[in-house]
Amino acid sequence: MSETIPKKPLKKGSLVFVDKNIYDKSIEALASDSDLPAYIFEGPGEILGIKEEYAQVRWRRPVPDVWFKLDQLKEYLASE
Repeated sequence: MSETIPKKPLKKGSLVFVDKNIYDKSIEALASDSDLPAYIFEGPGEILGIKEEYAQVRWRRPVPDVWFKLDQLKEYLASE
């Protein structure tokens, strides 16, 4: 029997990156600069807080924190 591993919900402290395909199709993409930095799609960013369906993400760079919809974020898995 092969059971699927349940997906962990994102929470405060989770390491994430932005899913480019989902973000590009969102209403937020229409309201933002089309030339976004590559690091948001590469990760990792850390979730600082969650309010309803949005997460505040801090990148490991000297840039401001950013709010993204939770469905646009994916868990960052470090390469071994």
